[in-house]
Amino acid sequence: MKYFSESDIQELEHIYKINLINSCSGYKSANLIGSISKNGVENVAVFSSVTHIGSSPAILGFFLRPTTVIRNTYENLKATGYYTINHIHEAIKEDAHHTSAKYDSNISEFEVTHLEAEYKTGFNAPFVKGAPIQLAMEYLEEYPIKANDTILVIGKIIGLYVDNELIEEDGFINLSKAKVAAINGLDGYAVPECKTRYGYQRPKNLVTETS
Repeated sequence: MKYFSESDIQELEHIYKINLINSCSGYKSANLIGSISKNGVENVAVFSSVTHIGSSPAILGFFLRPTTVIRNTYENLKATGYYTINHIHEAIKEDAHHTSAKYDSNISEFEVTHLEAEYKTGFNAPFVKGAPIQLAMEYLEEYPIKANDTILVIGKIIGLYVDNELIEEDGFINLSKAKVAAINGLDGYAVPECKTRYGYQRPKNLVTETS
């Protein structure tokens, strides 16, 4: 087994280091975040950091890299207060990954890929057409991470759209039925298969011997 000490990691070549550290945490969610500027320019970008924060209220978070350079998603959601989260699935993963390219703020990633914007009544930010799970999000708050100058953005789910056949009787969304992708590191895409569910676990009844 290969061992890397903290000093070893710091001395690694830059690309090798970011690939190593981005993949060591395991598979991550693969999502497209859609937003629109106040001038009406649509933006869609791939994120692998969307995470569940709580169910009541229903809130999700995602991490943004330092804003020392232009971050169109961040600028748009702060300006409008709204954005969308869309699951990447097998059929769109190549175009989805291309949204990681850095385009000027006046160019929409919808224009340079085969991804299509879709709008729902009463919600201004664009969804990704055909995504099996689409979430309408309202910006709530943010937390700066001092250790590396990233930002944790917190948003509330105000609308949830799920393909009917994915929802099981107990509310579980079976992502594997929609061939939803996961991200390994920065650019490795996998389509997991859900084979087993173990259900809610409770403590076992332990039998103790008495003398």
